Amino acid sequence: MRFPLPRRRATRLTATLAAAAVAVVPLAACTTDGSGGTGGGPAGSGGDVTINVALAANPQMKTAESLISDFEAKNPGIKVKFTTLPENDLRPAVTKDVATNAGQFDVAMVGAYEVPIWAQKGWLVPLDDYVAKDTAWDAADLTTPIKDVVSGQDGKLYGAPFYGSSSFLFYRKDLAKKAGVTIPETPTWDEVQAAAAKMDDKADGVSGLCLRGLPGWGQNLAAVTTVINTYGGRWFDESWNPQLTSPETERAVQMYVDSLRKYGQADAAKDGWEGCLQQMSQGKTAMWYDDTVFAGSVIDQATPEVKDNLGFAMAPTGPSGKPSGWLWSWGLGITKSSKNADASWKFISWVTSKDYIKLAGEKAGWDSIPPGSRKSTYEIPEYKKAAASYADLTLRSINEATPKAPTVQPVPYTGVQYVQIPEFVDIGDYTSQQVAGAIAGTQTVQEALQKSQDYTTKAVKTAGLLK
Repeated sequence: MRFPLPRRRATRLTATLAAAAVAVVPLAACTTDGSGGTGGGPAGSGGDVTINVALAANPQMKTAESLISDFEAKNPGIKVKFTTLPENDLRPAVTKDVATNAGQFDVAMVGAYEVPIWAQKGWLVPLDDYVAKDTAWDAADLTTPIKDVVSGQDGKLYGAPFYGSSSFLFYRKDLAKKAGVTIPETPTWDEVQAAAAKMDDKADGVSGLCLRGLPGWGQNLAAVTTVINTYGGRWFDESWNPQLTSPETERAVQMYVDSLRKYGQADAAKDGWEGCLQQMSQGKTAMWYDDTVFAGSVIDQATPEVKDNLGFAMAPTGPSGKPSGWLWSWGLGITKSSKNADASWKFISWVTSKDYIKLAGEKAGWDSIPPGSRKSTYEIPEYKKAAASYADLTLRSINEATPKAPTVQPVPYTGVQYVQIPEFVDIGDYTSQQVAGAIAGTQTVQEALQKSQDYTTKAVKTAGLLK
């Protein structure tokens, strides 16, 4: 079953969108057309159509951009212009566009958090009719958990999944052996922290572990929220009373902050997944907890010493024993304001198809394909060989994620690493800044959580969730 989004006043969301409208980064300098030149206007000559596509600047998306000539050769008359932005910039830019019906983008890359909310507001075109007519796209091949998170409350598909992912632990087998520690397939955070203490070797330029410290509801708070869940904490009780100062939440955040301050990378509050990906691939950290999608990227970018010694384990659990791997998908949706919906679907169909996954593997390397979205990916011999160390664990992590029951105690929301309400953009970003302050040592965990509790209480009261 699907959980209906709770009713609330639009005050907080309206304020968030208004802020995004004035704060959004300039886009023109970041756009390129399919041939690599500077993108011009959306017009074309001789009946040509140019579709404008907004993408997150992740490794798999960059691969798609590099292969666009294949799509344009197969679809003469359709040109593609990309706007590629970091996640923290992409979200306000696309939100502003769809909320105001500005029509800057025909296709938007939207995450699992946004899809049900935007679908309910009518900002995205349902894709079911296109899918029904496009039998070669093969909707039955989609992995069920990932298809579910890019569908709306009405059960319709609003985002064609580009990739699907969960979270797990990356670690160096050679450094673990040297330190005399064993990383089990399903470790606890206590075990990870103890291993980090033994593998930490700052004198040799290697931290015990790398964790996201960069502020952002989709950056450090994604990882922190999974830790809160498995420690028995939650964002809200069943009546929408914030629980950020509960003993369980405080213990979880204290563990996260202590781990970084004692055994983490230097200046951890400045690093998101990008920084930790670099640290791991260059041999500067012994462990890293993050998204399963980066397994291929680590291997692709790693030094020979790192590549030969990479190990993977399930997301660490806390005292409650609750599985804590998150569930995520970046999907591609057609914006309601698009005047090129049919051409947009042709692009979406191409970039999320089985054929594209094979093309990406053949042209860019099997570690560069978008994983998790299709069952057939895990039957490709070349991929099974290249991803032998992490493919099965990725699928297991996706299938064991529990977005409809993310916590030990009952809650009125869904989502593992986020709370699926519009207000979470605001309260999540604020809380992430407070957590970053604790990581940087400018305030205590208790101070950070009390500020977050107070801010969140005001926000949910304004939204009408908390009476």
